[in-house]
Amino acid sequence: MFEQLADINERKKVLEDRLSEPGLMKDPARFRSLAKEHAQVSKLDVLYGRYRKAQKDLEANRRLLQEEDDDEILELARVENEELEERIKALDKELRLALLPRDPNDEKNILLEIRAGTGGDEAALFASDLFRMYNRYAEQQGWKVEVLSSNPIGIGGYKEIIALISGDHVYSRLKYESGTHRVQRVPETEAQGRVHTSAVTVAVLPEAEEVELQINPAELKFDVFRSSGPGGQSVNTTDSAVRVTHLPTGLVVSCQDEKSQHKNKAKALQVLRARLLDKLEQEQHDRISSDRKSQVGSGDRSERIRTYNFPQNRLTEHRINLTIYRLDSVMLGHLDEVIEPLMLHYQTETLKQQQ
Repeated sequence: MFEQLADINERKKVLEDRLSEPGLMKDPARFRSLAKEHAQVSKLDVLYGRYRKAQKDLEANRRLLQEEDDDEILELARVENEELEERIKALDKELRLALLPRDPNDEKNILLEIRAGTGGDEAALFASDLFRMYNRYAEQQGWKVEVLSSNPIGIGGYKEIIALISGDHVYSRLKYESGTHRVQRVPETEAQGRVHTSAVTVAVLPEAEEVELQINPAELKFDVFRSSGPGGQSVNTTDSAVRVTHLPTGLVVSCQDEKSQHKNKAKALQVLRARLLDKLEQEQHDRISSDRKSQVGSGDRSERIRTYNFPQNRLTEHRINLTIYRLDSVMLGHLDEVIEPLMLHYQTETLKQQQ
């Protein structure tokens, strides 16, 4: 696997020469592509350098063990050899992970779709809580969150909310959030203090750029209607809400959050484009269709990837058997202690398949 790293330093130098070419900044797309590859190659160059140095040090120590007579020096060499062997093993794994094929969507922005499932108003309230959790996590990461569509209920929850999260490597960190999230807690409306179980579905779709997916305007049907929901200026008084239907697939997207019909139309098309791209990728990769069905499911509480148990302050990530008794912290947006073990798990699984 490491044969491709033999000339990594030369490749780094070539990229540095290209990045210093006069006039490169006049071609922003080429500059971004070169800069991205240079960052990846530089990381591999550093890792491979450490790996080769540890190997050379280990070889030198083994020769020393064969030639040296001093017991104290021999003992020091044996101890250092054990450390070097552990370091080589760790660097080997890190290099193999770095060389894994990259998900082409990892650097993309995402459309986050949260929908209330089983549980009525309590599920809608938890949908709102989950959106707040992801919003706080996005703030910590320096990402931007823009609500594209929402269907609120009167007591502060959402039947559905769709948001665009944009920033650095958003999809790579949130792509494993797709699935059914189960909550166990005492609802605010429960007078007798009984714990209820509800469910919310989360879908994470990579944002589709217009250059990636061209939609034939003749295949779209647009309907306008009056917004519904909580009152406010221009709400329920003008036909500003937009519903767009993609006739070949039957996909329907509605947006009514903006007062402007034009803005609602633009947002509806943005959501539609992401869903169409996701559908195309599912069709291209047979396994994705079944994976998505098992991840997102119907919203029934029996189909779950994660459980949020508020009475016990416990979060359980069922896919990797991870349990954390800091649910209050997670709900404040401190998601890395869940996300990073998930990322490591799936990277490790991919690595096993490569061997």
